[in-house]
Amino acid sequence: MRLIDQLRTHARRREAFAFLRYIGPGLLVTVGFIDPGNWASNIAAGSSYGYSLLWVITLGTIMLVLLQHNVAHLGIASGLCLSEATTKHFKPVPARLILGSAMLASISTALAEILGAAIGLRMLFPRLPLQAGAILVTIAVLFMLATNTYPKLEKFIIAFVSLIGLAFLYQLHLINVPWGRVAVSWVRPEFPLGSMFIIMSVLGAVVMPHNLFLPSEIIQSREWNLKDEKVIRRQLKYEFTDTLFSMGVGWAINSAMVIIAAAAFFGRTRITEIEQAHDMLGPLLGNTAALVFALALILAGLASSMTAGMAGSTVFAAIFGETYDIKDFHSRLGAAVTLIAAAAVVFLVGNPFKALLLSQMLLSIQLPITILTQIRLTSSPEVMGKYANPLLLRVLLWIVAAVVIALNLMLASSLVFPRL
Repeated sequence: MRLIDQLRTHARRREAFAFLRYIGPGLLVTVGFIDPGNWASNIAAGSSYGYSLLWVITLGTIMLVLLQHNVAHLGIASGLCLSEATTKHFKPVPARLILGSAMLASISTALAEILGAAIGLRMLFPRLPLQAGAILVTIAVLFMLATNTYPKLEKFIIAFVSLIGLAFLYQLHLINVPWGRVAVSWVRPEFPLGSMFIIMSVLGAVVMPHNLFLPSEIIQSREWNLKDEKVIRRQLKYEFTDTLFSMGVGWAINSAMVIIAAAAFFGRTRITEIEQAHDMLGPLLGNTAALVFALALILAGLASSMTAGMAGSTVFAAIFGETYDIKDFHSRLGAAVTLIAAAAVVFLVGNPFKALLLSQMLLSIQLPITILTQIRLTSSPEVMGKYANPLLLRVLLWIVAAVVIALNLMLASSLVFPRL
């Protein structure tokens, strides 16, 4: 009996450690939760509207859990990433339109990441022009992508940026938070006058289209879609745990940013530059707040620029019917187009803070296209076999699509009729 108990204990330990093999895609998305675009959107939400827009983070996180989990199934069950499946199962013209919009979304994402890192460089070196910083960041990211050195730096970057996220969470103990008001705001939608632009910026920063294309590529590149049904089911189970945990961490950090921004700035200071936000870390880090904030912006921008470049590369390669491989011409060209185009836009930016918000808002406009494409593919038995979406999941995904489209229509209405 003792031997049997030992074997069972050993098996449970192996099962627990086996989970670590499947950690990755969810955490990769979580890095995007604390990128410069999120910082700008959350700071704007908290400083302009207090706690009233916290519900957007909750809504976006729930949406992302559903979408991320669903698109991961695509990679596991079909062996195709989202961009490859689009090329294979859609007619050429619709496929190129879909992937073309995804490329624009990747460029918009890369704009926020490069711009954020350039702002961080300018905080450290005040005489360095923003455009020069953007060029330096772009060159560094292209080099890391081309030489495939990112996996070696990934753990360090995630660890550092995660520490900043934890710093935001820890600061909640240092300020007087009206938790009753916060709890209500997490679940009750409010639409303060003039808030639709910020609402869509926050939503676009949480549910980023490129983060739906990239994880399915990572999953299928790991060859998790094995023929053994038992193995497939195990991947699906672990993937959901990875997604749920990672998105929960992202929700907490984003919420902390909004809450602290509300406590620090709402009703006191109008935020016009992201550099002002380093005051948020002052109570915790004292005089080093500006330095740590700048370093965090730079590393967050570098890490997220890498994922934006990889996503653009994946999408661009799929347009030509190819799989992502950074050593191949079209994959490299896709990364270069994504990052260089984003850097070029920096030269046209007049107000960096508004540009960060606008880049995130544009992501929310493209988002319905990606969601509808994903639903079409993952609901098809031709693509997914017996792992096609069941009725309940299809209903939930269509609800997500309907909500995103409705919010975009409200945004359009607010731009046409700003007084309504």
